[in-house]
Amino acid sequence: MAYDGRILALARDDVAERRRRNDAEHQRRRAEVYEKLPTLRAVETEITRLMTGVATAALQRGENAGQAVHNARGDVEVLEARRAQLLAGLGLPPDYLDEHFDCENCRDTGYVMGKPCGCLLELYRTEAVRELSATLRTEGQSFENFDLSYYSRVPGADGVSPYEKMSVICGLCRDYAEDFGKDSPNLLFQGATGLGKTFLVACIAKIVSGSGHSVVYDTSVSVMEFFETRKFDRGDSADDAAAQVRRCLDCELLILDDLGTEMTTVFTQSALYTLLNARLLSGGRTIVTTNLTLPEIEKRYTPQIVSRLEDYSLLSFAGSDIRALRRERE
Repeated sequence: MAYDGRILALARDDVAERRRRNDAEHQRRRAEVYEKLPTLRAVETEITRLMTGVATAALQRGENAGQAVHNARGDVEVLEARRAQLLAGLGLPPDYLDEHFDCENCRDTGYVMGKPCGCLLELYRTEAVRELSATLRTEGQSFENFDLSYYSRVPGADGVSPYEKMSVICGLCRDYAEDFGKDSPNLLFQGATGLGKTFLVACIAKIVSGSGHSVVYDTSVSVMEFFETRKFDRGDSADDAAAQVRRCLDCELLILDDLGTEMTTVFTQSALYTLLNARLLSGGRTIVTTNLTLPEIEKRYTPQIVSRLEDYSLLSFAGSDIRALRRERE
């Protein structure tokens, strides 16, 4: 599974903060107890010395190594019993001076045997959802909240009603989100304004991101601006734009919203082709939404871009502007 480097770094920062917090609390407890009972400091120091000796003896290859380890462990056990007795005299549990961790599995490092711990992955998922929420409204967006009552049940010219079409599309989107993987198709959401395209991509993004996959959502205008800034600017702005372009290229699922709202120039045509083609070659999945009709797409974009979009599974949205219908109901 591919991870978004920036979001993974945020998750690592969260793990590091846990470790710092627990270490500070550990030091506070030790200082508190040592002030009340200085004898405990000497006991703790001796336990540490003996434990170091156990480790050293265990690495030895001499005939007496086993006996040395046994003797040292016996001495440690005596001291640990003494420590517990002293702590009990203060009304404290035996492990009061031990290090405590949010995750005992990785001991707040985020990794076990070189692999991400479950706690780090959970923090990654949390950060990924938070990142999406900053650019895409995901709160309250769910397939259960997709209101099909706004779609007419009157059959169209093809004999199928908007209600029936959108019922199928909603089901397809739900399946796509729940079964997302490397074999998932690329999708092209096509339809007029206010038919639920952005709502459904938000539902997909929320589930796919929540399952641990890297998801990037942005508008076509913003993504083209990233490409342009990376190409023509200098300094920090160019570096930031380059990082955003790399995220768009490398993520497992890119949602490119509102294709057709960007300026149509030779540069943006080239950048869009680079983006779509690179993701097809790398196996990254992409969802593109657009208000343009298919003839308008063919007229606006180069044959190379059109040919890439033809590899996408087309979902044609139907109905009337939900926002207008909602205002009428109110």
